[in-house]
Amino acid sequence: MRSLIAQYGVKDAWLAGSRPLISGHRNAPGPAARLTNTMINGKTTLIPHLGYPTESFKAPMIYNPWFAQQGIDAVVVPMGVKPDNYAEVFRSLFRLTNIRGALVTMPHKVATLELVDELTPAARIAGACNAVLRRDDGTLVGDQFDGAGFVRGIVRKGCRPEGARAIVSGSGGVGSAIAASLAQAGVAELALFDAREGAARALARRLAEHYPALRVSTGSDDPQGFDVVVNATPLGMHAGDPLPFDVARIAPGAMVGEVVMKHEYTPFLEAALARGCKVQVGTDMLFEMIPAYLEFFGYGTATPEALRAVAQIRY
Repeated sequence: MRSLIAQYGVKDAWLAGSRPLISGHRNAPGPAARLTNTMINGKTTLIPHLGYPTESFKAPMIYNPWFAQQGIDAVVVPMGVKPDNYAEVFRSLFRLTNIRGALVTMPHKVATLELVDELTPAARIAGACNAVLRRDDGTLVGDQFDGAGFVRGIVRKGCRPEGARAIVSGSGGVGSAIAASLAQAGVAELALFDAREGAARALARRLAEHYPALRVSTGSDDPQGFDVVVNATPLGMHAGDPLPFDVARIAPGAMVGEVVMKHEYTPFLEAALARGCKVQVGTDMLFEMIPAYLEFFGYGTATPEALRAVAQIRY
């Protein structure tokens, strides 16, 4: 590690010394991309990655190699914040002068709605926010990219949402965003399930308001007959978690998507593969939405393929 620090600098030593596991390709190590010799300094812009717990965070292992390769003096920093402390921590962070914005993940996407000055239409419809930008005048704008990233990912895998039947388990921040983007993509029917029935019903009301032709139902987690099946819950993060759906009732050939990123292939996805389903791993959504994040933060853009080429994801 000392030799790597000498060669690359502190910020990039861990990047140069790791072997990437590119999402969607098991055990696909490759040489680390040539990285610029940069270090965190007084001019470095910070982007907090806010959530709890942080152990499963993968975004820093994509953003930071990309920033290093592009010579962008910025760094994404995971920060674990429990819900009871979130509002106080959020407000304190944005009093710092070298904060550009924040990435927001579970369980704070809904709470963030009340902490920003302005919301984009995507965030309002989803009822959740996963990105915050501080403008030059100090105001905070919240946006939502989870759903768009998920839908782009399944479309690139050959799934056509138009006219499809979809079921989403989980009506929290990420599940709401995915449901809203599936509606925008033209699904004909959307079933919503959440252990908190009130959350599913609230999401159904928002969707009905914006997409009156969409058939929306709540209360059942039976995946039989659905073309797109989505786990948008934390189930799969921990050993022994139950599966979010009865996989035996999913049609072979259905598109099965996951948002859990702690493991590339969760037990749910393993079971879906064995069933003959097409699958999308959690990090695929991340690679698809990061280009939109980069534009949001003013750092240009990138293709998912370019991001995969430098990503240093470890599970």
